Amino acid sequence: MKKLFSAFVLLFFYYSSNAQLKNYQAVFDVSVKDSVSQQAVIRELSLIKTASPEANLEAVVYGQGLNLVLKDKSAHSDAITKLINTNHVSFKVCGMTLNRNHVDKSQLIPGVEVVPDGIYEIVMKQKEGWGYIKVAQ
Repeated sequence: MKKLFSAFVLLFFYYSSNAQLKNYQAVFDVSVKDSVSQQAVIRELSLIKTASPEANLEAVVYGQGLNLVLKDKSAHSDAITKLINTNHVSFKVCGMTLNRNHVDKSQLIPGVEVVPDGIYEIVMKQKEGWGYIKVAQ
């Protein structure tokens, strides 16, 4: 009976851990201008993809974080492009932020997507069960 119980416990934890890996979804809220914080989000996305290649990750950029995704101002263009070309990683920028700053889509790093409202995008991801990570100074 003890062996049966032990086998059940091991199987339970095995399936639980695999289920968690398959459903790994996180949205990163990036609204900071601070280059150290921006570098940290790039590093975290890369580390997560290395540890969990099937993870679904999204960075939503708005407000003062805009320079992160501008091809002429970002210090992380190459890393962002590499992440975008990885399966299940996306960078989305708020259309209202673009309009407010008079930025055209052509100024974005290739592959960065525009959403009408960055905060709405984050809220919808949370509603779908995605984890939320605020990138802060």
